[in-house]
Amino acid sequence: MTLFKSFEVHLFGGSFHLPLPLIVNVIISTGAYFVGLNLIPKMKAMFLAANLSGTDMNKVSKPKIPEAFGVVTGCIFLISLFLFIPVPFVGNFSNGDKEEFPHHKFVEFIAAMLSICCMILLGFADDVLNLRWRDKLYLPTIASLPLLMVYYTNFNSTTIILPKIVQSFVGTSIDIGFLYYVYMGMLAVFCTNAINILAGINGLEVCQSLVIAGSIIVFNLVEILSGHCREAYEFSLYIMLPYAGATLALWKYNRYPSQVFVGDTFNYLSGMTFAVVGILGHFSKTVLLFFIPQIINFIYSVPQLFRFIPCPRHRLPKHDPKSDLLNYSKTQFRVSELNILGKLCYMVFKHARLIRCEESEDGVVTCNNFTI
Repeated sequence: MTLFKSFEVHLFGGSFHLPLPLIVNVIISTGAYFVGLNLIPKMKAMFLAANLSGTDMNKVSKPKIPEAFGVVTGCIFLISLFLFIPVPFVGNFSNGDKEEFPHHKFVEFIAAMLSICCMILLGFADDVLNLRWRDKLYLPTIASLPLLMVYYTNFNSTTIILPKIVQSFVGTSIDIGFLYYVYMGMLAVFCTNAINILAGINGLEVCQSLVIAGSIIVFNLVEILSGHCREAYEFSLYIMLPYAGATLALWKYNRYPSQVFVGDTFNYLSGMTFAVVGILGHFSKTVLLFFIPQIINFIYSVPQLFRFIPCPRHRLPKHDPKSDLLNYSKTQFRVSELNILGKLCYMVFKHARLIRCEESEDGVVTCNNFTI
């Protein structure tokens, strides 16, 4: 029995089978875009009245900008998914046979939305309460548990395909068992924080999320046309298209000169969405390829993220009013006060010329923050 109904389309001398749910999903995603375009400007006054605002340090006038608009985009995204959920199962509803209903696919949608909703809640709490860094590590892990439970009950495949360069030594694949679930949990934590780390410039968070989302959509389409794991990649598309539509509307108002700030809500929402499609779509390792800039930035930021080097809460670029340009932000510390790992990181980064630093006569070092 086919879960996704499709019809044939003839184009450029060839034929393509387009699932009807995919067409409905595109329509809903387009609607999400236009709803966002109209709703976001109307919500600005409400956020300012609730004191959800921040100062735009990238502008000379330092205006007050409404913040945490990721929650608006998140709500539009979730409502789009709510409206779409019945569509892939319409054929099963009409049959009336509960035993043949694809509960395993239905549960994937529910688990995906549950994890995404949890991260929207965490992000909004962070915007309002300024959570500690340790909270941003274990809460995404807890939010990923529904995904891991569904993966265990539906698939429970913990075998990874090894690169061809090592296959002659250890074989084509290896079963890593429980470690695969540890990896997926760490993937969820990384994705939700990676976009949050690479931020601070008007439109940067939204733009990089759109690039990743677009890459995933193109990858899914190529795999579907190739006939590989069609249902898994269709599931990914059904989540990524509404996300892209809602996010594209947000980008219109968040790009420079920014009219709204996205807040941590959007960063966590985006990261968990990418983790969801990667885990339940069975291409979690491929998703990491689309995070290469974020991975580089994470590795570069490790000395400050793990407090080997003093790290300010915000590492925003500093605006120079004279030139109207942005300069890299700086941190200050004494090398003598660092622990062994801090001193080692400082010496390695200094001699590798990965940081620009100046040392005063009294031993105070001024250098750029460890972020690209």
